[in-house]
Amino acid sequence: MTDDEYRVLEVTRGKVPCLPGKEETIEHCRFCVYSRYFRVRGEYVKSPALAYCLRHRATEEVNLKIVEAVKCADRRGEGYRSMMNIIG
Repeated sequence: MTDDEYRVLEVTRGKVPCLPGKEETIEHCRFCVYSRYFRVRGEYVKSPALAYCLRHRATEEVNLKIVEAVKCADRRGEGYRSMMNIIG
């Protein structure tokens, strides 16, 4: 998936508009299979959700209090999907 195919979800009061009428917290995004990048101070860093991804492994912790936006790979409108169901 290229960068322009991601949905950019702006953070407002610690939440993002995951689906129409359905907000999710940034804490959920950090464990969502669709979460790819978090924008922090204008720069995109890999999502903590990628810590278990062999191809795009992320190892740095992200300060969730200063996340401005999330790049989301959910193009079908499935919404939040916990990666814990996959790695568990």
